[in-house]
Amino acid sequence: MNRLRDLREDADLTQTQVAKVLGMSQTGYSKYETGENDIPTQVLIRLAGYYHTTTDYILGVSDKRERD
Repeated sequence: MNRLRDLREDADLTQTQVAKVLGMSQTGYSKYETGENDIPTQVLIRLAGYYHTTTDYILGVSDKRERD
């Protein structure tokens, strides 16, 4: 998912750093960014909170990046 990569890069973070926050491997996280694996709901919610955005933005449902 390009939005996950964009959010991570905009925050100047590596995949390893985000994976550590989520308690998983860099490889596992990488598969979320590439779309190889679907993101579990709880992980999606954590990522939205971490990046101060919405799950809809991450999933591409909305183009509005900021939360209300």
